[in-house]
Amino acid sequence: MLKVSTYNTLILNRLIVCLVFIYSGLFSVNAQHSITLDATLDNENNTLLIREQLIYKNSSQDTLKEIFLTDWANSFSSKTTPLAKRFAENFESAFHFENDENRGRTTISSIKSPSGTAYLWERGKELDLLRIPLKSALAPGASETMYLEYSVKIPDDKFTRYGISKFGDYKLRYWFIAPGVYDHGWQVYSNKNTDDFYMPPSKFVINFKYPESYKLFSDLNNSNEITTEGYTVAHLTGENRMGATIYLDKTLGFRSVVTDQLELVTDIKDKKVTPAIKALQVDRITRFLQDKLGPYPFKKLVISDADYRNNPVYGLNQLPDFISPFPAGFEMDMELLKTITRKYIETTLPINPRNDYWLHGALQIYLMSEYVNTYYPDIKIMGNMSEFFIIRWSHASELEFNDQYPFLYLNVARNNLHQSLVTPKDSLLKFNKNIANDYLAGTGLQYLSDYIGKENLEKSLSEFYKNDLLKTSKPEDFKNILESNTSLPVDWFFDDYIGKRTTIDFKIQQVETVGDSLRVTVKNTRNNKMPVSLYGINKDEVVLKKWLEPINGSTSIMIPKEGIKKLVLNHEGVIPEYNRRNNYKNVTGLLNRPLQVRLLKDVEDPRYNQMFFMPVFGYNLYDGFSLGPKLYNKTFLPKGFHYRIEPQYGFRSKTLVGKGSLLYTDLIDGSDLYSVRYGVSGNYFSYNTDLFYKRFSPFVTFSFRDHEDLRKNKRHFINLRNVNVNRDEDPENMAEEPNYNVYNAQYVYSDKNLINYYRALFDFQHSKNFSKISTQLEYRKLFLSNRQLDVRFFAGLFLRNATNPEDDYFSFALDRPTDYLFDYNYYGRSEDTGLFSQQIIIAEGGFKSKLEPAFANDWIMTLNASTNIWKWIYAYADVGLVKNTGFNAKTVYDAGIRANLVADYFEVYFPLYSNLGWEPGLPGYDTRVRFIVTLDIKTLFGLFTRKWY
Repeated sequence: MLKVSTYNTLILNRLIVCLVFIYSGLFSVNAQHSITLDATLDNENNTLLIREQLIYKNSSQDTLKEIFLTDWANSFSSKTTPLAKRFAENFESAFHFENDENRGRTTISSIKSPSGTAYLWERGKELDLLRIPLKSALAPGASETMYLEYSVKIPDDKFTRYGISKFGDYKLRYWFIAPGVYDHGWQVYSNKNTDDFYMPPSKFVINFKYPESYKLFSDLNNSNEITTEGYTVAHLTGENRMGATIYLDKTLGFRSVVTDQLELVTDIKDKKVTPAIKALQVDRITRFLQDKLGPYPFKKLVISDADYRNNPVYGLNQLPDFISPFPAGFEMDMELLKTITRKYIETTLPINPRNDYWLHGALQIYLMSEYVNTYYPDIKIMGNMSEFFIIRWSHASELEFNDQYPFLYLNVARNNLHQSLVTPKDSLLKFNKNIANDYLAGTGLQYLSDYIGKENLEKSLSEFYKNDLLKTSKPEDFKNILESNTSLPVDWFFDDYIGKRTTIDFKIQQVETVGDSLRVTVKNTRNNKMPVSLYGINKDEVVLKKWLEPINGSTSIMIPKEGIKKLVLNHEGVIPEYNRRNNYKNVTGLLNRPLQVRLLKDVEDPRYNQMFFMPVFGYNLYDGFSLGPKLYNKTFLPKGFHYRIEPQYGFRSKTLVGKGSLLYTDLIDGSDLYSVRYGVSGNYFSYNTDLFYKRFSPFVTFSFRDHEDLRKNKRHFINLRNVNVNRDEDPENMAEEPNYNVYNAQYVYSDKNLINYYRALFDFQHSKNFSKISTQLEYRKLFLSNRQLDVRFFAGLFLRNATNPEDDYFSFALDRPTDYLFDYNYYGRSEDTGLFSQQIIIAEGGFKSKLEPAFANDWIMTLNASTNIWKWIYAYADVGLVKNTGFNAKTVYDAGIRANLVADYFEVYFPLYSNLGWEPGLPGYDTRVRFIVTLDIKTLFGLFTRKWY
């Protein structure tokens, strides 16, 4: 770093700027595009002041009449941009509630030609794309020069991990206006936080001025730095670059590691790894990548903690720092490996990252798998925890580290939420974008490697890297290279594995003995054409392995019989099959898959019919705490048929209680009707002191979702069921009918988003003594002003009511439904006084105050509304009409304060005014407070998983 006088600095700066513009103009003759940036950081206002020269060269065969530019810095400018909408779809509220000055935006002063003529430019509704009509058409090979002046407000890094941190450091990623890509049409699109910024390889020359208290890090070449009067000017250059990420670090968190291959600069840290060990890891990783792909074309590679956290090693990133089930240094090695590998690939192989992202993902996961196979061949998915006495008996303890890739893909496939690898990245569910699709793609290369031979695949990978290095490439280039290196067909990989959404499932259909041979018939149960491996097994020894050519339908193969006791398809699990349980066939013996009984839920082991048991407990006021075993067959991956039996002993009722269910789910591919669930359930618990109920209910549920756009949160459900209840007769309430049977049909519509939340329910019930219909409509709106409004409407009408007029057990409730269908999780369902009577479930009338009449045996109509006052404090109001037979309709109302700790899960209601008057002034106000509480683990889990699916 050089310090000079103020006068000399001014002269030198002007000279550098002139030389920069001259140099970039000369370079543009040969480069596709040239970008020259003169940027100054105003750290007091978190703003960049930028002058840019963009020389756009038309390298296509088409004549261009317009040019598109990408301005992703402006994607943070409002609550209605595609980026803001994506945050809302993912239930990420921080951006919506942030102050405008912390969001970020681009303010353009001018866009001019070299002659000083202003271009007419426009933003689309997306706000982060610029369209510039050209006065003269741009012929193939010709260039267009533009001069831009603009400022960029840097956003807070809590939205995407890039921007300004709470420590005052800057992580600048989309900070300049970039040329769009033209490839048989404009390939430009908006920022949707999917890490798929796309610009062509370009020449960069940057003068970046910033306060001297910062240190600048970039993988561009930093050829000169001049410091004077508290500021530093860095001169950065780079060729064939597809971005210009810059880090300005005050805390000096970045460290450099120089290897024979390149210089790595990173701020990824692990206190348990010394700098020397970290240097060895970096050297090993970069050498491995060079051996597998080829040399890295640049001298320096910069990766940040933000890069890693946006694409972490899932599983490792969930563990607290004090828990380390893996060998010393392994976690750091994996973090560096994943981040370096991604950056190595993305900066050298320019592909369309929104449409062809799977190729980058496939290369990354395949290389990670091979690295683990090479340097950690014995590592388990659970690390040293596999040796714990509670875990070591499980199948999960046997899984290798690389088994996580097909396993996590199957997590979505078994829920019918998988998406093809050619689905645009911005159309993927968050789980598929972050995890499943890359894992499926990487597993696909392992599948291909086993089929055509590892040597042929890796030769193809290195040739692809060498041929397409720093050139705009497509998956077809990789396909052509593969076909040149093997005589086996590979069309199935691109057409079916990559190009289709269909899952993979083979089964052994038939085995016949023909002399000293076996005729094995294998069926592909899916609508695709793929190869499968057939194994002959004798005890645990592989006697035979043979690949079958791609199958569509059924095929037969003859194999020698000698020494083979069992036939298995896909024995090593290389193929990510939907169902491996049908892959086994005994040549001798009865059971293809014997029964296995294990304590606690486990990973599915396709070799066995698995049954699990575990202790479970429950609570209600009348049975007290209940404890017992749960017998079930559900593994960590869902499957078609599930059973569950839960006998429990109630310590207060001193009675055997419990529940059970049988459930079959039919997942339907390629249809909006994506799931049909058939089942039967039964319960036996106390509903009052020394009074018990038995509930038996067969049911079927039809679930609908837009199969062409799984990101849409719209759902439709049709529920049909019969609820049969037998109760002990209550001697204190002889008017209630103890035993009844209700036929129930429901239609449910929901569209749950952060900004607009809709839900509608239409219900019909028929029983011997009544028939009734009801509707419930909910709407929740989060306005641009951060005001939230919740509105709920309920209306119910008896079509026929021959129940006892003295009994309101089947009537519509104003504030606390009787729950005669036993749907709600009441902890004290028959309580009229005490804490448990204050539990409220927002259903039917939805009132919070206890008013009269509390029930309606004719019809009811209510409106519930609330709006936020401050953060999670809301004001609520309810109004309604209650009509009972023989009486006029009565108007009821209440109002109060709602503490919305977690919407629909933990809420407290403080009534203030109602038909009763000013409620805080009435006796026993503490008994008038109502609450919502959810303790069910599955329900709470849904709160955290909703943004992933």
